[in-house]
Amino acid sequence: MKLTANAKIQIQKSADEVFQAIVDPAKMSNYFIASGSGSLATNRTVDWSFPEFAGSFPVTGKHIQQDSYISFDWNAGEPNQLVEIFLSAVKDHSTIVKIVEHEMDNDPAGIEKAKGQTEGWANFLACLKAYLEYGINLRQGAFDFMKKAED
Repeated sequence: MKLTANAKIQIQKSADEVFQAIVDPAKMSNYFIASGSGSLATNRTVDWSFPEFAGSFPVTGKHIQQDSYISFDWNAGEPNQLVEIFLSAVKDHSTIVKIVEHEMDNDPAGIEKAKGQTEGWANFLACLKAYLEYGINLRQGAFDFMKKAED
């Protein structure tokens, strides 16, 4: 049995606004990445850089469906690190965002990775919500301790 990382939240914005905030690097830089080389699209590889880490990371769009589904691979050499983001529009013009990251082995290392990725995606969703609903960048300074650990 393989493990997955999972996280879910409701955001008080339309599916289109949420979708754009996830695929557009100019918007993502307000809550998740430092910069991106282009918009996430099906069969397109872009590079994301993060304020806490040196260098950039390749991300390949797998299947992008406007306002409802985004999947990408950011495997960094590991097999099957597919991330799926499901957007479900609900009444009152809000959107339920569900993230599933595949897949980790069901062993101590895989369990730790699944826990860490779940924590990371929960943080991503909280930051996305804060940015879209309130214009706040929760990530700013939040992981400076990781940067200092690398110095």
